[in-house]
Amino acid sequence: MLFNSIQFLVFFPVVTILYFLLPHAFRWALLLTASCVFYMAYVPYYILILAFTICVDYISGISIENASGHRKKVFLIISLISNIGILSYFKYFNFLNDNLIALGHLIQQPIGFRHLSILLPIGLSFHTFQAMSYNIEVYRGHQKAERHFGLFSLYVMFYPQLVAGPIERPQNLLHQFREKHIFKYEEVADGLKLMLWGFFKKIVVADRLANYVDEVYNHPGAYHGLPVVIATIFFAFQIYCDFSGYSDIAIGAAQVMGFRLMDNFNRPYFSASISEFWRRWHISLSTWFRDYFYISIGGNRVSIPRWYFNLFLTFLVSGLWHGANWTFIIWGALNGVYIVLEIIIKPITLKFPKLINFRVLNVLITFILIDFAWIFFRASSVQNAVILIRNMFVFSNGGLKWALFDTYDFWICVISILFMEWVHYMERHNKMRHFFNDRPLIVRWAMYTFLVWAIWIYGVFGAREFIYFVF
Repeated sequence: MLFNSIQFLVFFPVVTILYFLLPHAFRWALLLTASCVFYMAYVPYYILILAFTICVDYISGISIENASGHRKKVFLIISLISNIGILSYFKYFNFLNDNLIALGHLIQQPIGFRHLSILLPIGLSFHTFQAMSYNIEVYRGHQKAERHFGLFSLYVMFYPQLVAGPIERPQNLLHQFREKHIFKYEEVADGLKLMLWGFFKKIVVADRLANYVDEVYNHPGAYHGLPVVIATIFFAFQIYCDFSGYSDIAIGAAQVMGFRLMDNFNRPYFSASISEFWRRWHISLSTWFRDYFYISIGGNRVSIPRWYFNLFLTFLVSGLWHGANWTFIIWGALNGVYIVLEIIIKPITLKFPKLINFRVLNVLITFILIDFAWIFFRASSVQNAVILIRNMFVFSNGGLKWALFDTYDFWICVISILFMEWVHYMERHNKMRHFFNDRPLIVRWAMYTFLVWAIWIYGVFGAREFIYFVF
């Protein structure tokens, strides 16, 4: 079920009202049932895959806690293999198989298997990583194994963040299902405000920008020069508004019922360095890779060359997590190179603080580097990405060129981005859901009315899927 759909506009208030009407003892069952309905709205039988991983991780968590020594690690490995195995089968089998077949053609030897017609379950990477974090935390002794099967299932399946995060740690979320949440006007109001802001970013900004981005990136040879540059800049804001919009709606929907989910974005395009960007972008995934992968392979507690390799490998694996395509691997590798180069040149830049550490310039440079990497993230193939990069520096007056960008809708996109970034700048000392609380009543309601009006008048409706649903 999509957040930006008519079904959700019915589903959310019904579930929320029932949640507050039911006695506390039955609320977990309601949320678990609602989460199953929410997930099965996509492909119903994929709930069986989710049920299998839940059973494996539930048993593994208890087994890990009860075991000691070598057996404890064995149970953790079984859990990790089960989760990664399912993820690999659905997400990476055909990718690896296609590359084996290509290698076989190159060496003139039959290698590979028959291509499988399988559809990637929605949000598989997200709930797989959330389940894995649970067993890792139990193994490390930071989390008690959950004995209540229903509550553990709800931890993995909690509908607001089931499909695209935030990827929650058990220490933050599991205990909240045992707490009794009473109706609080402030919590409900703040949650609804955040949801409204998320809908604005998704429906007004992201989905409108998508029309321009899709046109250029789906026809990489048809556009040259500034239109390619504009489409690439638009994609940076499209993916941000699409994904952070989802996170805002998820966090807001949970807050309405009294649950606290972690913040997933913190004005990333105001970052003055690549490392700062990754502390602000998809925070739940960045910290997941930091805590469970980067530190596990040695982190920075190794020699300098190995440290650089650990950083690069972490981003490379992160790229592969995003998708089974060489474009995502290159995107991850580029960010890994950025991070390593940033560390290498940092001692040099410190010698020229007045010239190099000018924040506005650093923000601009960081955005350009991140936006360049987004080309590979968005392009359907490495070949198309290369064509777009090449055409970006070719200026021509022929063909389709400017017609798409000389429109009323184009300027709506530009104004929407500027408005959003103005809000981000204004909320630099306070979060969106609290931003207007200390403003006069007329100012608050003027802003709420404006957002509703903007969504109604300028929103692109049609229940367009969120970009991260395929990851």
